[in-house]
Amino acid sequence: MTKVFKLKDLDCPNCAAKMEQAIGKLPAVNSASVSFMGQKMVIDVNDEQFDVVMQKVVKVCRKIEPDCQILL
Repeated sequence: MTKVFKLKDLDCPNCAAKMEQAIGKLPAVNSASVSFMGQKMVIDVNDEQFDVVMQKVVKVCRKIEPDCQILL
């Protein structure tokens, strides 16, 4: 399942790249893309594990960019 999420207060392209790498390493994530310029995130996750993975994604993003919000 591929989903697109808007991001709020993503302040630097380096943080976006770190978030993309960290999310891509999570189990059940097929692909992840975080766009600083577009302020969006595209994630492809196995359907049955989507909710669990998204909880981990939120935690990872908060560690890297505490002010960034994922608009679910």
